[in-house]
Amino acid sequence: MPPPSIRTIKDCRLEDADRTWDAIRVPRSVGLDALAILGGRSGALLEDPLSAALFWFIPPEDAAEWDVAGTRVLDEDAHLPIPSDGRTHGPGPHWRVRPVAEAWTTEAAALQAALEDAASPCLGVGR
Repeated sequence: MPPPSIRTIKDCRLEDADRTWDAIRVPRSVGLDALAILGGRSGALLEDPLSAALFWFIPPEDAAEWDVAGTRVLDEDAHLPIPSDGRTHGPGPHWRVRPVAEAWTTEAAALQAALEDAASPCLGVGR
């Protein structure tokens, strides 16, 4: 008998956080502004419409120092539904920025700066 599997949305597989990356959960409202600030410096970015959240991936060693208000590092007990590389639209989890072998993770310092700028009350002044 095959081992039991966890069902998830079509074209997604359930992955443990804290293996080759740590995931940072960010509210969609702030995350979209942060993505605009990061531009091409963003690595893969997962969007989950059900939770209204975006998930960036950073190198695991950088998570211990993570301290950005309104965000959360997913620990080793967390799981994420990881869509196939081609899934760029919903329904369900999909890639806002598709993963590329050499750019799966985002530099933690750049992500932190972008999130802090995005959450700043001055963002949008003068636009």
